[in-house]
Formats: sequence, structure tokens, C-alpha cells
Amino acid sequence: MKQWFALAGLALAGMFATVPVHAQTAEPVVIDCPVSAGTATRCLSGQDSNGAWYVIALPANWNNRLIVHAHGGPRTGVPAATDSLEDLERFSVMVRQGYAWIGSTYRRGGYGVRMAAEDTDNSRKVFWSRFGRPERTILHGQSWGGNVAAKASELHALDVDGRRNYDGVLITNGVLSGGTRAYQFRAGLRAVYQFYCRNHPSADEAVYPVWQGLPRDSRMTRSDLRVRVEACTGLDRPPAQRTPQQAQRLHDILAVTGVHEDQLVSHLSWATFLFQDLVQERLGGLNPFDNAAVVYTGSSDDAALNAGVERFTANPDAVARLAYDSDLSGLIVLPTVTMHALHDPTVSHDVEAAYAATLAAAGRSHLLVQVATDEDQHSKLTDAGYMTSLSALERWIDTGRRPDPARFQTDCLAAHSPADACRFLSAW
Repeated sequence: MKQWFALAGLALAGMFATVPVHAQTAEPVVIDCPVSAGTATRCLSGQDSNGAWYVIALPANWNNRLIVHAHGGPRTGVPAATDSLEDLERFSVMVRQGYAWIGSTYRRGGYGVRMAAEDTDNSRKVFWSRFGRPERTILHGQSWGGNVAAKASELHALDVDGRRNYDGVLITNGVLSGGTRAYQFRAGLRAVYQFYCRNHPSADEAVYPVWQGLPRDSRMTRSDLRVRVEACTGLDRPPAQRTPQQAQRLHDILAVTGVHEDQLVSHLSWATFLFQDLVQERLGGLNPFDNAAVVYTGSSDDAALNAGVERFTANPDAVARLAYDSDLSGLIVLPTVTMHALHDPTVSHDVEAAYAATLAAAGRSHLLVQVATDEDQHSKLTDAGYMTSLSALERWIDTGRRPDPARFQTDCLAAHSPADACRFLSAW
């Protein structure tokens, strides 16, 4: 897997680690904006001193407010100059409503919450240095970027003199349980899948523990993985064309893990390629995952599954390193609104309870408002939902009055149409 690294010196006996190449700062250049950002919007792309690419969108009707965006993933490829256009496209409603927007690719692909949080804050500095400090700066994180934004809120909310770098935080479908908890279910998925399918790794490949994701030198692609899943489960064919054995295996894998059928390859991909990066590149080959005491249920033969599934125990140093990088302390100082689809198929809504507990333990519950929608998507929710949540956060900053989650649907209906674009739940 490609990584943006250079050797610090001779890798004698594995004692010398790789370090990121620091690219020269590139002056931003004008690029085409997504059509969804509006015809009068100007877009720029540049590169910061750490090598992270950024995209800026500046609408003609700029309201002197800035959205600093932390993207999800993590993406494992080498960052490209226009990668953030995908994120701008997804959240372009904010630009159409007058907000400036900046998004960073982060300096390299792969896992690293603290790294991504620093690069996100660096993008804020880039914007401020070129356009001046806006009237208001909002930090926004989506998916894994929610973990990044939450970490940035803990580490970079204030400058060294205690002045605010941001005025508030908006997190949507965020990974808010921290890395030590967020990926355990995918490690379990790898183990359950391997019990039934026996092809990842296959019999003609070197044996490796599934928690590694892949061996360091593997050249497997996502397409290769999908071929294996299809061979085992018949996933890509109509149910009537699956063999009885394929249908049974697919049923058992989904029933035990709770993964949706249309998300199986996606989750297995994270548990393959992201795990390879996380374990091999970030944790020195150590295992942060543990299923030693898990009792798997829901299959056609739970006794056989629990007797035969691969078991593994987490290395405490790996857990400590992952926790340091990605787990959250709850020590926030900014008003924070989280919006999460109740039926999110990628990041369970349960992470919201974990984040609430983290903030409660830190005595920061008064700085958190959480809302849910009845949507079943992860990467893109309704524009009306985003703008209603952003407007509520803005009013909170303006007035000091904490928003009432029960009012979000009413406020959404008053400001947006069609009515079905408003999906907030008063309770869940």
C-alpha cells in the first residue's frame, strides 16, 4: 500500500521508523468548483507546509463565517490536490447559504486521529492567514472525521493565550466512541467471516491472524476482496441464484455480526485495508483487538461457531497507543451539536451514548446537544438536517441558550421544504 513516507535512515534491525515527507508549501490555485457549490463561488486548491492539500470555497455572498471540515475515512491512498472536492460536494449546501468552507486531505493517507486533527487546524490557519479571521469559525466533522473534529476540539479549541480558535463544533454521523472501541466489531466480522468462508486468507496463502488485516506486503485490492466474498456468499447475485451453502453462510455472517447485506464488503474492506495500515504502519505490528471473551450468537449453530472461530487477545501497548491517538477525554470548551442517523449502517448511533458518557464523566454535558434523525444513510444526510443543526449551533453561540433537541423538527419544518427533508426525532 502506497504511503507518503521517506526513510529516516537505514532500517537497521527495524529500529529506524519512517517519517512523513514535508512538502514545500504550494501557492493556492483557482480550480473549478462543484456545480452544487453555486456558480458565483470561487474555489482554490493549495498545499500546507506538512504536505496536506486543501480546498477552499468562497461564495460571492460570503457571510463572514467559516466551516473548517474534517473528512471521514480514513482514506488510505496518497492524498491528491482535489480530493476534498468530494467533501465539498457533499456539504455544498453550507456554501450556498453563504459560508466559506475549507477541507484538508491530511498530510498522508492511513490512520492517525491526532495527525488529522492537527492538519484540520492547520487548514483553519491557512484560511485565516489569507482572508483574515472571520466573524465566526465552526469546526465540522463527518464520520471518522467526527473523531478527528472531536479530538481537534479537545486539542486546538483555544490558542496559547486562551482565546478561541473556533466558536462551535458540529459533528455528523461521527465516530465518537474512540478508536479502541470503534473497530472491535469489524475485527469480530473478520473472525466470523473467516470461520464460514475460509478464503481470507485462503488455503493457498500464508497464514496470518485476521486482526492484522493483511500482511504488510500484500497486494490485494478491494476488487479482489469482493471476488472472495462473492465466491463464499453469492453476494452479487440474486438470492434465487445463490447455492444453499452460500445462502446459509451469508445468513449466518449477517445474523451474527449485525452488518447489513449491502454493507458487508464495505465493512470487510475496513477490516482488511484499514487494519493493515493501523496494525502494520501505526502500531508496530501489535494487536489492539480482542474477542477472547465474546460469545457469538444468532447463527444456525452457535456452539460450533464459538468453538471454531479464531480468537485473539489485545496487546496492552497497542491499546494504549491507539487510545492515546484516538480516544476522547471529553474535555471540551465549545458548544457542540451532534447529529446522527438512527439507522446509520456504518457508524452505529450507539456511539452517541458513549460520547455523552465521556462528556458527563468530564463534567462537560452542558456543552453537548445531541439530535437524531430517522434516516438510514451514513455519508450524506438531508441538507435541511445539516442547516437546521448548524443554525441551532449558531443561535446557541449567539444567545448562550442551549438548544432543545425536541425543537429541531419544528424549526426544520419552518425553514425548509419539502417537509420530508426534515427527519429529526424528538426521542429515540
